[in-house]
Formats: sequence, C-alpha cells, structure tokens
Amino acid sequence: MENLIENKLLKADQAFQEWKKVPFEEKQKLLAKAAEIFKNKAEIFGELITFEMNKPISQAISEVGKSALMMNYYAEAENILNPEKINSEYKISEIHYVPKGVILGVMPWNFPFWQVLRFATPAILAGNTVVLKHASICFESGNAIEKVFIEAGFPEGIFQNLEVGHGEVKEILEHKTIKGVSLTGSEKAGAEVAATAGKNIKKSLLELGGSDAFIVLEDADFNEAAKVGALARLQNCGQTCVAAKRFIIQREVEFDFLPIFIEEYKKYTPADPKLKETKLSGMARPDLADDLVKQYQKALDHGAEVIIPLERISENEFIPGLIRVEEGNPILQEELFGPLGMVMIAHNDEEALKIANNIPFGLANSVWTKNEERQQFFIDGLESGTVNINRMTSSDPRFPFGGTKSSGYGTELSLIALKEFVTAKTILGK
Repeated sequence: MENLIENKLLKADQAFQEWKKVPFEEKQKLLAKAAEIFKNKAEIFGELITFEMNKPISQAISEVGKSALMMNYYAEAENILNPEKINSEYKISEIHYVPKGVILGVMPWNFPFWQVLRFATPAILAGNTVVLKHASICFESGNAIEKVFIEAGFPEGIFQNLEVGHGEVKEILEHKTIKGVSLTGSEKAGAEVAATAGKNIKKSLLELGGSDAFIVLEDADFNEAAKVGALARLQNCGQTCVAAKRFIIQREVEFDFLPIFIEEYKKYTPADPKLKETKLSGMARPDLADDLVKQYQKALDHGAEVIIPLERISENEFIPGLIRVEEGNPILQEELFGPLGMVMIAHNDEEALKIANNIPFGLANSVWTKNEERQQFFIDGLESGTVNINRMTSSDPRFPFGGTKSSGYGTELSLIALKEFVTAKTILGK
C-alpha cells in the first residue's frame, strides 16, 4: 500500500478517537454548515457532475440540492443513539450505541454526490470517520466533497477521498483501521467486497442493482402513469438502480396504455447536457454504451420484439429503445443500465405479481391502481425494499432505503441508518 493511502487511513483512525467523543448535537451543527455550502454551490458542483459523468445539468444541480436537504434532515434528526435504559432486575441495564471506527465507502459514478453523502452523513453523525473510494471518472467530485467538510469546520480526517483504483479496494478493506464498508454498485462488485469483508469479520452494507417493475393495471390513471413511467426509465439516461426497467401492463389495457406511453417515451431525445432544458444526454462512458448494445442484441436473439428500436447515434448517445419481452428471456436476469426499457404483459394481478418477483433483484417497485385492495395485494406480495403506489421510485431521507435478494442488504437513509455502523453494547450491573 502506498504511504499516502496508509497515512490517510491512519489519519482517519486518529480522527475517530476524538470524533466519537463529540456530542451528537455538535456534529449536527457541522452537518448543517456543510449542507448550506452544498446548497449555495449547487450550480458549481452540478457543472462538475455534468463534466465528469455527462448528467444533464438541471438533474446534476438537483442532485446536489437533494444532498443538502438530506444532510439537513440529519442535522435536525432525533438522537436515537442516546443510551437506552431497559427495565430489568439489574441496578444498571442499558444499551449503548458505540461507533465502529473508520468506514470505507465504495461509491459509483451515476450519482457522484448523492450516493456518497447518503452513506457518509449518517455514518459520520453516528461517530464514525469515512474514507471514500469513488469511481475513477468522479475523483474530482470526491475531492470537492472532502473540501466542503473541511470548509464546514469538520476536523481533518473525518472525511477523506482516496484516489485509488478498484484493484486497491481489497487491500484497503483488509487494513487494520477499516471497521466496515458500504458499497453501492454492481452485484459482482458487491459480492467481491462482501467476501473480503466477511473473511476479515467486518460489517458490510450493499446497495446493488435492480430491475424494478412498473405495474399498470386497468384502473390506473394512464396519462399520469405514462408520463411518470417515461421519466422513471429515462432519468439520468436510465443509469439508475431504481429506474423503472420492466413495464408490466395488464393485457386488457395494453392497447389503451401503450400508445400513450410510447408517445411520452419518444419525447426523450439526446441533447447537450450543459443546457438546462435537456432531459436526456449520453451515457457516462462509451464502454457502458457498448454493454447496453450487447444486452439489446441478446434480448432480441432470445425473442424480444422491438417496440421502439434502440438507436445509437454517437459513441455514448442513444435514441431510447423499448422492447417487448416474454418470461424466460435471459435478459430478465440482468440489469439494463441505460435508455432501454422492457414491456411485459400480464393477464391478471396474480400473474403481474409473479412476473414482478421472478427476477434476482428486489430493490423497488411501482404499482398503478386506484383500488386499495389491489394496492394491498401488491404491497404484501412484492419482494422488494420499497413499494410505491401511483408514483415513481425516489429516495427520501425520512424513509429507509435498501433492497433484498441480489439487490443487497442493509439500510441507508432514515433514522435506521444511524445504527448501521454502530455496536449495540449491553451494560448490566448490580
């Protein structure tokens, strides 16, 4: 390990020894200051996001603003980490929540500020320190976040950005100073990191891929569902783990809903990401576009029908595609990370639920129906960390975020996230 990285890890560990003693309320004041900086510099940081990973500037600015709102949520949150007194026969019976230490964050490029801060904010507020391994195309985003923490008055070493490649993650995770890891990324990356963490008896939190269902039943508001569905698939050029990827439509309304949906879908065409009116730009890297083309061809080779052809117009830009897929197509076992959606037809609610669950992933699903009994049927039956009724998936700091099955484990956001990287320490005495 390079001396620079070794020194940063030791610095994080040294900072932790003092940071864990800082009162919760004092940490919150610093978070509020950091949130204010992010809010005031949203346009500057938005331009950085657009430069690094090609996100439309309006979406990039919104990402920074949302990050600031999330930090303010924690800056004003109830302290659920206070010692809990338990009624018992003992004179002293308490639960103390003790921060673990230095936590490694392995974060992706698709939301270079939001994903990092969503993990780091509750971890730091709980008393831990953080070192970040960001995606290689987003090193400057990582550096910018570190500078904000310093500007806000956090002690040095509380948040540090490590400019390292994927090959160095294993060695860093095995380092004696690292006490846990949070990864947002692919199933493959998650499995590798979790294996290393498990081998070294270290806590891991994984937020992995998804292939979320967007279920439209015959009593849905078709116009609203079509408009929201197109956005849910194509926001951030479809490079979102919680994007709607499979549109499961009840057969009897296929010919009523699908034309409206296609019309909305076709409104998304690539444009200059630096223009605020742009809704769709190119993918983050040409190799990611190559992967999407291969998946598209794989789906077609196994019987998928073209509704709207996926048309590549540059090394990383597409006219968004839409395909009709039947159960059994191997593409359903993969995540489509780009502007390509799948349509599936279900005869009834039971079949729609079966199709929705018949994948490796379980992140978030959306169901469109006005009937409360049908809503409850899907709420009870869908195998996912989130179920949305008549809305698209979007994370909210007030509510837990996480998946099941191959979509990972652990909780981000909400007050629950404050306990992800702490040890519940039992205190008993006579």
